[in-house]
Amino acid sequence: MNIGKINRLRITRFVDFGAYLDGGDEEILLPAKYLPGQAAVGDETDVFVYKDSEDRLIATTERPHIQVGEFGFLKVSQVNRVGAFLDWGITAKDLLVPFREQRSAMQTGSVYPVYVYLDDSSQRIVATSKIEKYLGNVLPRYRKGDKVGALVLERTPIGYKCIVDNLHRGMIYSNQLFRPLNIGERIDAYVNNVRDDGKIDLMVGDRADRRTDELSKAILKALGNAGGHLPFTDKSDPETIQKAFSCSKRDFKKAIGHLYKDKKITLDDNGISLT
Repeated sequence: MNIGKINRLRITRFVDFGAYLDGGDEEILLPAKYLPGQAAVGDETDVFVYKDSEDRLIATTERPHIQVGEFGFLKVSQVNRVGAFLDWGITAKDLLVPFREQRSAMQTGSVYPVYVYLDDSSQRIVATSKIEKYLGNVLPRYRKGDKVGALVLERTPIGYKCIVDNLHRGMIYSNQLFRPLNIGERIDAYVNNVRDDGKIDLMVGDRADRRTDELSKAILKALGNAGGHLPFTDKSDPETIQKAFSCSKRDFKKAIGHLYKDKKITLDDNGISLT
C-alpha cells in the first residue's frame, strides 16, 4: 500500500459509515459514499490513499489530478498561516504547499507548477513549487524514437520546455510543431536526442512520414479555410511558413510534394491551390 497513489485493496469488513480495506499493517477506511455498488467482503477496488487532518489513513475512489512523484499545474484554493492549499481533485482534502516550499509567495486563484511528494517525518502528502531539485537526478536511458510522456512547462523563444516522464528536462522546438502547445498540457512525445547534460530533445511526431502526414492535413485544412488558395511557394520566407504552420520550410516542402504527388493540389508561381 502506497500513500499518495492509486492502490488496489481488498475489502475486509463493513461498518455503518463505510468499509475497511486491507492496508497491510493497518486497515484503511473507505467512506460509504465511495463504496462500489454490490460490494462484498473480499472484493478488491482501486482507491487513492491519503491522511486526513487527524493522521488517519483514508481511501477514496476520487482521482487526484496528480499523485506522489508527479508534476502538474494546480490552482490555489486558499492561503493561511500554514501555507497555500491547492485544489487537486480530492473533495475532502486540499493539497498543502508549506511556505518553505514556495518558490515565490503563492496567491489565491493563481495556478502554479508543483511536484507532489511524501514528507518523510509525517508521512503526509505535500507539494512544492521548487520543482528544479526533483528534475534531472536520474540519468536518461532512452533511445531515439522512444515514446515518452511530456508535461509542457514553459514557452521560450525557440520552443517549449517540458518535464519528461516526471523525471527529466526536455525541449520541443517550435520548428517540430504543427500547432502551438498550451502550458500545462500533457502530450505524447518521442525522443529525438539525449544530450550530454541529460536534457532531452523531443519530437511530437515519432517519424518523418508521420510529421509529413499531419502537416499535409493542416495545409489542406488551411486551403479550405482560405477558399482553396494560399500564396506560398518555394521562395516563401521560412519565418512566414513557420508562423503559418509551425514547421520548418523543409518539412513544408516535403508535405507540399506529398500533396502534389497525390494530385490534391496544384502549384504555380502564385502559390498552391486545391485541385
